[in-house]
Amino acid sequence: MSTDLYYLVYATILTWVMIMTASLLRSRGWTPSGMKVAFGNRADVPEASPMVARAERAARNMAENLPLFLALVTVAHLGGAASAREQIELGAALFFWARLVYFPVYLAGVPYLRTAIWSVSVAGMGLIAAALIS
Repeated sequence: MSTDLYYLVYATILTWVMIMTASLLRSRGWTPSGMKVAFGNRADVPEASPMVARAERAARNMAENLPLFLALVTVAHLGGAASAREQIELGAALFFWARLVYFPVYLAGVPYLRTAIWSVSVAGMGLIAAALIS
């Protein structure tokens, strides 16, 4: 399996981790009362603290960007972009590693750095797209 496909799998796992983290933070699933909320129908979910709100926004942003990344990597493989393999793999690596760093930076509430890291992930997708277009 090629490197960019591994990064796609890793990005999918990261998305799941981000969604679960946001959910557990919101419900406080590590506490007895939080477990009741987490395993229940979520009718009594506590208000989001600033960090919980950031975790939810980060997870939502990742869930919005994962299909774009998936589409680019899929087209790269179905379209036979073998001549641009290194550029595609670099783009996939940039996307994944930037997203991995993005989550804790977003949780910490570091606004400008968060945006810069997000931009690196978008640049990674841009590299893949550019390889497919050229």
